[in-house]
Amino acid sequence: MIRKFAFSLGGFAAISAVVAARQGRQFAKALPNLGARSFRAAVWISCLTLWFAAALLPAMSEEAKLLNVSYDPTRELYTEINALFAERYKSHTGASVLFEQSHGGSSKQARSVIDGLQADVVTLALAWDIIAIERAGLIKPGWQEKLPYNSCPYTSTVGFLVRKGNPKNIKDWKDLTGPNVQVIVANPKTSGAGRWAFLALFGAVAGAKTHDPSTLEGLKESQAAARTARDFPVYDNAEARAAIETFYNHNVPVLDTGARGATVTFAQKQLGDVLLNWENELWLALDEFGKDKFEIVYPPSSILGEPPVAVVDEVVDKKGTRDLAEAYLKFLYTSEAQETVAQLHYRPRDVDALNKYSAELPPIPLFTIDETYGGWVKAHEAFFAGGALFDRIYRPAK
Repeated sequence: MIRKFAFSLGGFAAISAVVAARQGRQFAKALPNLGARSFRAAVWISCLTLWFAAALLPAMSEEAKLLNVSYDPTRELYTEINALFAERYKSHTGASVLFEQSHGGSSKQARSVIDGLQADVVTLALAWDIIAIERAGLIKPGWQEKLPYNSCPYTSTVGFLVRKGNPKNIKDWKDLTGPNVQVIVANPKTSGAGRWAFLALFGAVAGAKTHDPSTLEGLKESQAAARTARDFPVYDNAEARAAIETFYNHNVPVLDTGARGATVTFAQKQLGDVLLNWENELWLALDEFGKDKFEIVYPPSSILGEPPVAVVDEVVDKKGTRDLAEAYLKFLYTSEAQETVAQLHYRPRDVDALNKYSAELPPIPLFTIDETYGGWVKAHEAFFAGGALFDRIYRPAK
C-alpha cells in the first residue's frame, strides 16, 4: 500500500554555510577518535547540510515526487522525517513535494521493487534485501559506501514485550522456549524483524560475543572485530539449532508477515505471552495501549539491528529525481533527523542524541551480524534461502 504525503517544497539551496558548518560540527564532535573508517563517517556527516545547499540549486518543478519503500514499522518515523525535510525546502522555490510511502515486510517490499514498484529510495530492515535489489540490476554496486555506517543512519535491537507483571517470568532468550510460553514474532521469510529476531535468538543461545556500541570504545571494538572475523562457529552450535526448532514449532502460534502485524496480534488481539520485536515496536505498544498493560524486558544480550538505506539508481535516473533522493537520504544523518529517530525509539548514530534518550534506549550488550555470522549473504544462505535451515526445521500447524 502506498500512502501519499504532500508538503510545501522550498529551496534548500540558500541555507547558509554557517548553519551547515555548525550542524556538521555537532556530528563530528559526537564521533571523535573512531579510527580511519569512522573518521570518514564523521567527515561525511559534517558536510551533509552544506551539501544540501549546493545540491538543489537548480530551480525545481512545481511538484516533485519521491517514493520511499520502507519496512513495516517505520510509518510514524518517515511521516515525521518527511515533514522535517520539506521544511528545509519551503522558503525558496515555493514548489511542493509529494512524498509517497509504502510499508510492509522488508523482504516483500524488496520483491515489490524488483517486480517493478518505482521506488526512488528504499529504507529497508536489513542489507540482504537491498543486496537482492542490487542483484536485480536496479541499484549500482557500492551503495553501502555512499553514506556513513554502511548506509545505516540509525540502529535498533530486538527485545521482549510482556504483559504487566511478567506472569510467565520471561527474562532471557531460553525462557522463550519454555513449556506453555507463547511468543508472537514476525515471519523470517517475509519480515526483516522476523530475521533479526531469528538471528538474535540463535546467536544469544550460542553465546555470541557482545559489545556495547553505545560507547565510543565499544563501537571501535565492535567494528574492529567485524573486520577481522574469519571463523563463525555459531553456525555449528547444536544447542542454538535445537532452540530454534523448539521455538518455531512449539512456542510460536502464528507468524505475522511483518513487525507491525505482530505488534497488533499481541497488543490488540491479546494473543501470546511475549512479543519478540523491534525495540521501537515495543515502545509503540506501551504508548498506544498503556504502560499499565505491558512492560518491556531487555534480555542480557541481543543483536545490533542495522536497517540500511539506498537510492534506486535505475528509477531515479529515469525519473530525474537523483538529487532529491540523495538529499533525502543524507538528511537522515542531520542532527534534527537524528533527534526524531531517538524520539521515536530508534537508536540514532549521533552519540549525543543516543545518550540524551538513554533512559528509554538503555545500553545493552549487542552482537553483530558481521562478527557473529559473517554478514548477511552468509546468514541468508544458511538460514533463510529456499531449503535453508528455517525451511528444514519449520513445520507449520495444519
